[in-house]
Amino acid sequence: MADSLTEEQVSEFKEAFSLFDKDGDGQITTKELGTVMRSLGQNPSESELQDMINEVDADNNGTIDFPEFLTMMARKMKDTDSEEEIREAFKVFDRDNNGFISAAELRHVMTSIGEKLTDDE
Repeated sequence: MADSLTEEQVSEFKEAFSLFDKDGDGQITTKELGTVMRSLGQNPSESELQDMINEVDADNNGTIDFPEFLTMMARKMKDTDSEEEIREAFKVFDRDNNGFISAAELRHVMTSIGEKLTDDE
């Protein structure tokens, strides 16, 4: 299923994966997944996080590696109304609901998931 993704999508997902993979070990743990989910306004329980990982954990090692992440993203793209999801994601960034994402709004979300940004970035 992941083979239906374009090179550009794979590249974008690699970048997203690295945001989840805080320690850079090539695996997303329940803790790392929870951090990102909470930064996006969700509040999943530990068991919900584990269920999310188990759903795509093909090798049953308790974490998600990049190929498993690609499979998950390919499934999500196939199964969802992408325009509505994009609108919902946009709302996370557009905190004042003015239809635009300001540099300050982008910085807030990025720093809440642990990204360190300079003013130029």
